Amino acid sequence: MKKGIIAEGIVESIQFPNKGILHIEGQKMVVKNALPGQRLQVMVTKGGTKKLEGRVLEVLESSPLETAECPCIHFGSCGGCVYQTLPYEEQLKIKAGQAESLLAPVLGNDFPFEGILGSPRAAEYRNKMEFSFGDAVKDGPMTLGMHKRGSFYDVVTVDQCQIVDEDYRKILRGVLDFFRDRQISFYKKMQRTGILRHLVVRKAAKTGEILVMLVTTSGYRADEEFVQMLRGLELNGQLAGILQAVNDSPADVVQSDELLLLYGQDHFYEEILGLRFKITPFSFFQTNSLGAEVLYNAAREFVGSVEGRLVFDLYSGTGTIAQVLAPIARKVIGVEIVEEAVVAARENAAANGLENCEFMAGDVLKVLEEIQEKPDMIVLDPPRDGIHPKALGKILDYGVERIVYISCKPTSLARDLEVFLARGYQVKRVKCVDMFPATAGIEVISLLEKFQ
Repeated sequence: MKKGIIAEGIVESIQFPNKGILHIEGQKMVVKNALPGQRLQVMVTKGGTKKLEGRVLEVLESSPLETAECPCIHFGSCGGCVYQTLPYEEQLKIKAGQAESLLAPVLGNDFPFEGILGSPRAAEYRNKMEFSFGDAVKDGPMTLGMHKRGSFYDVVTVDQCQIVDEDYRKILRGVLDFFRDRQISFYKKMQRTGILRHLVVRKAAKTGEILVMLVTTSGYRADEEFVQMLRGLELNGQLAGILQAVNDSPADVVQSDELLLLYGQDHFYEEILGLRFKITPFSFFQTNSLGAEVLYNAAREFVGSVEGRLVFDLYSGTGTIAQVLAPIARKVIGVEIVEEAVVAARENAAANGLENCEFMAGDVLKVLEEIQEKPDMIVLDPPRDGIHPKALGKILDYGVERIVYISCKPTSLARDLEVFLARGYQVKRVKCVDMFPATAGIEVISLLEKFQ
């Protein structure tokens, strides 16, 4: 079938990450942002004789799984969520099915899959949002929110977003109105002109503390009026700090060439499983605090007994997993490439009274070459792209009896597991945890044991 042809079909299944599978005139087609059972009008974007790729033009019939009403008015235009119209139990079934079908070709159809654990909250669960400044149409009024589905440039104002609580919505609307009134321009990526780039809001689920960070180019300094506007909002939580990050990089990412403290402090505190964690603007921390407790409880169960043992926590972030394991281990060594996260991890361990945690900053491969001690067990929680092949080889060279691998991208996990299997490991347990309701994201925990 040739590119550009328009056809109709029914979505038969969903593959990670949210790719609908249907057949058009006997040929398999893959489309993004589809639900099982939907009848779609699609356009072929990539033709061929084996597998087609398509783009959804119109949903002709809803999926029988969909509910009558969507809780979010931005659904469909905003690119953040894909499952808002599905009951939460159906979301969990789809996600578990995606993970199982993705891992089965690597592990075999009868691998030890234990299903999925849901998030304690299916809505208003996120503790961090990175909103972008922009416009929804060319030369239209300034917007603040998420990128429009399928667009690199257009931004939809999401002041009724349902995966964050009311404080986020009030802060977003207050900031957008403030800068619209003052006619401060947003940064245009192609022209590299303008001021406003991002708004980052973080809020702790347990303590209620809020950190707000405005990201701009170097041509602007936020003033006291901006601070007073935020402090004047009627929020359920408490503003711990307001910051401005200066970013002149052409890349459309949240980063800081200079960080200015406008009010309060540059951090806040969250509590996970009875431990207290200091979180700074650029600290990695799971974006669903209550879901993180489910994830780490499951990980701790997979880890099992580590009494008297040395555990390596690789890609340790702010040291959450290390500190969860520290009370039952002889010692835990965490390795993380982000220096700021390592500093926070050390402070967190000290504040939690944990003296058997050591945190080292640097690339995992290089740091492992420096460590003289040999671990008894390893916990891995790598970034989305998985483990670098050279680092994976070094990890495997230790030959530890058990490894727990926590993955936020099952495709990366499947690739890495092939290497583990080739080096004599068996996958003994696999469990999913839904940290991102309404979206396509999912976490997968695997327990690997070495052949004896």
